[in-house]
Amino acid sequence: MTQPRQALLSLRGIGRSFPSGETRVQVLEDVNLDIGHGEMLAIVGASGSGKSTLMNILGCLDRPSSGSYTVSGHDVGTLDSDALAELRREHFGFIFQRYHLMQHLTATGNVEVPAVYAGTDGAAREARARQLLARLGLDDRGDHRPSQLSGGQQQRVSIARALMNGGQVILADEPTGALDSRSGQEVIAILRELHAQGHTIIIVTHDMQVASCTERIIEIADGRIVGDRPNVPTVSAPEAAGGGEAPQPVTRPATGGRLSTGWSRFAEAFRMAWRSMMSHRMRTALTMLGIVIGITSVVSIVAIGEGAKRFVLSDIRAIGTNTLDIYPGRDFGDDKAQSIRTLVPADLQAIAAQPFVHSVTPATMRSLRLRYRSIDINGNVNGVSDSYFAVRDVQMASGIAFNANDVRHQSQVVVIDQNTRRKLFHEGVDPLGKIILVGSLPCTVIGVAQEKKSMFGENKQLNIWLPYSTGASRLFGQQHFDGITVRIRDEQPTKAAEDGIVKLLTLRHGGKDFFTFNMDSIVKTAERTSQSLTLLLSLIAVISLVVGGIGVMNIMLVSVTERTREIGIRMAVGARQSDVLQQFLTEAVLVCLVGGLIGVLLSYGISFLFSLFVKQWQMIFSLGAVLSAFFCASLIGVLFGYLPARNAARLDPIEALARE
Repeated sequence: MTQPRQALLSLRGIGRSFPSGETRVQVLEDVNLDIGHGEMLAIVGASGSGKSTLMNILGCLDRPSSGSYTVSGHDVGTLDSDALAELRREHFGFIFQRYHLMQHLTATGNVEVPAVYAGTDGAAREARARQLLARLGLDDRGDHRPSQLSGGQQQRVSIARALMNGGQVILADEPTGALDSRSGQEVIAILRELHAQGHTIIIVTHDMQVASCTERIIEIADGRIVGDRPNVPTVSAPEAAGGGEAPQPVTRPATGGRLSTGWSRFAEAFRMAWRSMMSHRMRTALTMLGIVIGITSVVSIVAIGEGAKRFVLSDIRAIGTNTLDIYPGRDFGDDKAQSIRTLVPADLQAIAAQPFVHSVTPATMRSLRLRYRSIDINGNVNGVSDSYFAVRDVQMASGIAFNANDVRHQSQVVVIDQNTRRKLFHEGVDPLGKIILVGSLPCTVIGVAQEKKSMFGENKQLNIWLPYSTGASRLFGQQHFDGITVRIRDEQPTKAAEDGIVKLLTLRHGGKDFFTFNMDSIVKTAERTSQSLTLLLSLIAVISLVVGGIGVMNIMLVSVTERTREIGIRMAVGARQSDVLQQFLTEAVLVCLVGGLIGVLLSYGISFLFSLFVKQWQMIFSLGAVLSAFFCASLIGVLFGYLPARNAARLDPIEALARE
């Protein structure tokens, strides 16, 4: 036998054993073999002889247990997994007995796969894939899926895939085993044509008729090479008769059009993930169901909480925000408060003169009888200034409020609320201009206050307001006030204003015989309470997100199991572990992001339905909540997708390819 002068592939003392219980099974033992550039040879042997294991070692899919293997003089044993993947991608092309095409990709898409991992530009690799298919007689089948192709056509697609990155060495594992005789002969004719173009062809077969078409036959038995002889190849029937269409010369790929950046790798992973999701819609829908429920819950609860908070705060502000109430005594319930009479009209003028004060009003209230004709009821009579309606933000439903002139002249005019109007006057009767008795004082109704609806329920009390000067001199018999309410200007800090008023009144009274109540404290308390409740409900909703994440992980793990052979194919054509990890991790994140988008849209749908049934207030969505939802979805995709992705990346390509 004439050995190649310069070996392309060289094996020395190769041994391969596998664990079997407590012992090891020796599959290859002391294999020495040189294969030169441009050879076409067959490795033949019975089932279990070790020929497939030898092919896997030659194709860098497996590592020997002992011995050395060199490719173009480079020791393969020194290479890590990524370097082996690059070697497979750039130098080897695999043709499998059962084609190993990805069912969710078209013929063109299958041929493109090795170039994807080589970083070839999308347009360039599609053009080359279609060129290869055309030269193999499949120019009209590029957009067909494997299930739409015959066995011979699928094997041609497999050959085109092997040639995508150049295919310096073509490893064909029983390439005719699943084909009829005519298709088998056509495949052999293609392989011989590739050999004529300079490719190194290694055929692994148990069929001596197939082996007879090669120039060299290597026989293996029980893990050892028992024969290595040259052969005069026979001419296959299609070649002899001129039948079939021989492929045109297949050129090696151009070196241009490469994209090796991290962004291009991510973009390719994204496209592959999207195609995989679309080809398994039901699995994808079930995977993202938990995420959809979780995101919908979180976004909806946050929106409901924000709407409730704003509604509560609007009711509190309706009472009067930026307001400060001043009362006699040390605190509410002080027994000595009744005897303190230091809050007087002069205090009003002193407080009103402060630059941070918007308006100020006194308050003196008594419960008195109210009469109109034959109707006699009990109501609250409030002596206030003309500024009261600005301080408390009370609007008029009809009529007008009294003014400063009415206060100076102790005018006998009143403003009544809606409850008083309903009690004193019949339906349809205009109360404006009517005279009612307040206690024993006749007063003219000049205004009806607008009713304020509140989430705290309807106010059933009857209230009327008259000038405090009128009440002090003609009804209450007192010149001091029960309290003073100050409205602070919007741009002024209420705490600083409160300190200033306390200091002012303390100096005026010669001591602190009063206390203050700041309405902003209620607002802040309500805000804190609302935020706490929203946080609590959100944390409860996050549980559904975690459950959804666990669902993603479980189904992705099942997906890895289902797609084991696909992973093996990708690794065989040159995918690195990081490529497989990135693809499956991208799938998990993409599933969660799409689920997050659906969840947000569902939340807006819930908001629409909510507005149909709840008229008082509405759900409030914030950009921060929506962005947080997508962040959570991405985070869940990464956290719960990493384990399945890592498992996929760590699969052994040999075992993966053997999985049905």
